[in-house]
Amino acid sequence: MPGTRKLGRPTAHRNAMLRGMVTYLLENGSIETTLTRAKEVRSLAEKMITLGKTNTLASRRAALAYITKEDVVSKLFSEIAPKYESRNGGYTQIYKLGPRRGDAAEMALIKLVD
Repeated sequence: MPGTRKLGRPTAHRNAMLRGMVTYLLENGSIETTLTRAKEVRSLAEKMITLGKTNTLASRRAALAYITKEDVVSKLFSEIAPKYESRNGGYTQIYKLGPRRGDAAEMALIKLVD
């Protein structure tokens, strides 16, 4: 069930981290992170892209309330969301990369589907 993973962090720290990761994903198109974080980011990023598809003032304000950079929000509404207009979900892909060298955490690459 999405949104229930605690990721070993207090609530405020976890929410700030996920907001930053969603912003970075929408800005750059891909992130390399741990598998559990990638699964959480996928859920939130897809919600932001779905907001971008409606393109109303209310949806733009809701996206601005979550995404930390205004230029990323304008990119979401002008470039990213129109690309997925005919698609109903599944805007991201997660690729497993294997264990991280330091602590053997399962690493993954999350990216926007082309």
